[in-house]
Amino acid sequence: MRDKKVTFLTQAAMIAALYVVLTFVFAPISFGEVQIRIAEMLTVLPIFTPAAVPGLFVGCLIGNITGGAMLPDVIFGSIATLVGAAGTYCLRNTNRFFAVLPPIVANILIVPFVLRYAYGVALPIPFLMLTVGIGEVVSCGVLGNCLITVLNRYRTRIFSRA
Repeated sequence: MRDKKVTFLTQAAMIAALYVVLTFVFAPISFGEVQIRIAEMLTVLPIFTPAAVPGLFVGCLIGNITGGAMLPDVIFGSIATLVGAAGTYCLRNTNRFFAVLPPIVANILIVPFVLRYAYGVALPIPFLMLTVGIGEVVSCGVLGNCLITVLNRYRTRIFSRA
């Protein structure tokens, strides 16, 4: 029992750290009206381990705080990632193309309002939904599916249960 908890916490911490690192390495394109947050490709990890759900939430939270995001962005951006990761976990046994939809939809519905009301971006909400959606399709849809393909080969080694 103890080994399972340690494995869960270790996986969650590693995923959170990886999310933060990817957010900072790609910081110029991770924030703003037009963003492709490469770290969001990690939202496919709940397909492999439930530890990814809290790991992604904490990683997004830390990435937003240390990246200088406004408080509403820290809160609601992290919630969008949490909702997306939880949705991916719920759809983990379906078609992989369906499993990547929750983070895309969650960010399309939440982030444009954060951009408008936290940062005062004057662009229309539907346009912000489009730009955020394109970025999410690239990061979650395209890169996320590439990550799924690679990780499927090593699934039992990387995500073994204690």
